[in-house]
Amino acid sequence: MTATKKRRKPHLLSHTRPPSMNKTPALSSQATRSLIRKHHTLQKQLHTARTTGNVETAEQLATQIASTGGLQKYQQASLQGQSSTRGGDSSKVLMEWLQDDTISPHATRKTLERTLKMLEVGALTIDNACARSGIFDVTRIDLHSQHPDIQTQDFMEMSMPSEEGMEREKEGFDIVSLSLVVNYVGDPVRRGEMLKRVKGFLRIICGEKDELVGSKLFPSLFLVLPAPCVTNSRYLDEERLEGIMGSLGYVKVRRKMSKKLVYYLWRYEGGRIGAGEGTGFKKQEIRLGGGRNNFAIVVQ
Repeated sequence: MTATKKRRKPHLLSHTRPPSMNKTPALSSQATRSLIRKHHTLQKQLHTARTTGNVETAEQLATQIASTGGLQKYQQASLQGQSSTRGGDSSKVLMEWLQDDTISPHATRKTLERTLKMLEVGALTIDNACARSGIFDVTRIDLHSQHPDIQTQDFMEMSMPSEEGMEREKEGFDIVSLSLVVNYVGDPVRRGEMLKRVKGFLRIICGEKDELVGSKLFPSLFLVLPAPCVTNSRYLDEERLEGIMGSLGYVKVRRKMSKKLVYYLWRYEGGRIGAGEGTGFKKQEIRLGGGRNNFAIVVQ
């Protein structure tokens, strides 16, 4: 009897690709955190050097940032940190809050009274919980887009919707997402300016109420920060952050603290356009002792 030859399984396509087409090796969780922290530190030092006119130090820091992979490597680490396998998609928390409110988990654009509009600042992926929900019309922007559906745009230079009544209601966003964005900004004053600017993009209802689905969460800002920014900073705690946001016309409607991150949903109640300009908040030490970080938000 002739021996039956075993059929070989076909090789996966990924095994036949040349090295240049293979996926970038995933970083470990520890390496991811280390790279992100180092990039943030170098960016802050670079901002300080440029602000103080120290050209030589600024050039050295810029070279060091480039040698470690620059923004592209940072974005790669951030993407891995946000992957579902590591539980890092912050928009899951937002979707849980919306579903706990009045928006059904089975809602679609067709079942809602109107389409919810979201502006996602610092977007790294188009596949997160909000995108998969199907209830949002999402505009995604990032300083250096890594995807054709993400616009290359600086939020601080982005054109605001019209301030005219019905046009503002039509063009504005129901929610602006700043997930791990504010902490990337190296200058405390620029952080404050970023928060002040958000309200200019929010959808202002001209009538007495929004007929959406009875939700009381819009218009709002979804803000995510590393937990130490408010739990271990010399210059910021949750009480001070609430004071800053309140001066800008916001009320805290949701909050969640995890081991690494703190999530907030701030509803804008500044009223008419132009309200909520912000009371001044200087860089003031509110926690004493060593081992603190220097994260601060300044509102001028």
